[in-house]
Amino acid sequence: MKRILPVDELARDTRFQRINIEEVVFDPRNAVRDDRSQRNAFKPTDPEAPDASRQLMHGIFVGEIQALEGAGRTCWDFDTGDGRDEAPFQLKLDMARQCWDESRHVEISVKLTEHMGTEIGEFAEQTMLYEAACNPDPVLRLTGVNRALEGLAIDVFNTMRDFGKATGDPVLEFCEDWMLADEVTHVKMGSDWLRRLTADDPDRRKAALDFQRAVDHLFSFGGLRGDDEENPIHLAKKFRRLAGFTDDEITELVDVAAQAFAEAQARSAAAASS
Repeated sequence: MKRILPVDELARDTRFQRINIEEVVFDPRNAVRDDRSQRNAFKPTDPEAPDASRQLMHGIFVGEIQALEGAGRTCWDFDTGDGRDEAPFQLKLDMARQCWDESRHVEISVKLTEHMGTEIGEFAEQTMLYEAACNPDPVLRLTGVNRALEGLAIDVFNTMRDFGKATGDPVLEFCEDWMLADEVTHVKMGSDWLRRLTADDPDRRKAALDFQRAVDHLFSFGGLRGDDEENPIHLAKKFRRLAGFTDDEITELVDVAAQAFAEAQARSAAAASS
């Protein structure tokens, strides 16, 4: 079996249609609108809320598949050991446990897509999560996937749980709350291993955190996620603290999201004037 399996060799059937995340983030037509009162499509009163929630649910589903694939690849891609290009055995055990969680999340997400009135393949799949899980340094994998993208999952599941509660959907609320608890564990594993594996290597820690910032910036989706009440996906600060984020790291993430929003607005303005 190959190590570091390239993204174009992932197994998918004909229901899946792939799209590059850059096509979504950098398309000025998808920029967040200036009118903040219209930005949050997850308010139950917003006419776009049903479609927005179904699209997000489909995104969660494909993300769980890639999270399962990424955790599994980490168990296989590295020799067991304490070297820079190796993974400690206990880390592999943690990734195997995460595979168990992610496989359960895939099953739950399939049922939720049906529950919410959509189906596999109605929306496109972007594969940035798996691409982050192909990093040849296991520490950068942990920051890119377990801290950045699983951190995003904390924010998304918290938002969807609140949406289920607000719309009177106990099935959605319960399932998202259940998966949210697992995501906190996954992010905490990433936080703990980052600090353990870079305790005596500040340069490696800096490189890992820089990679995390790059992934976080891309997955702020030009303002979809942020700290503003009107951001569709809110930063779940309480759960991030439980997952090992410091207050300084949370503040930095707020700044990254604000920067992504400002850049999206600039692209939108440039497109409108051209």
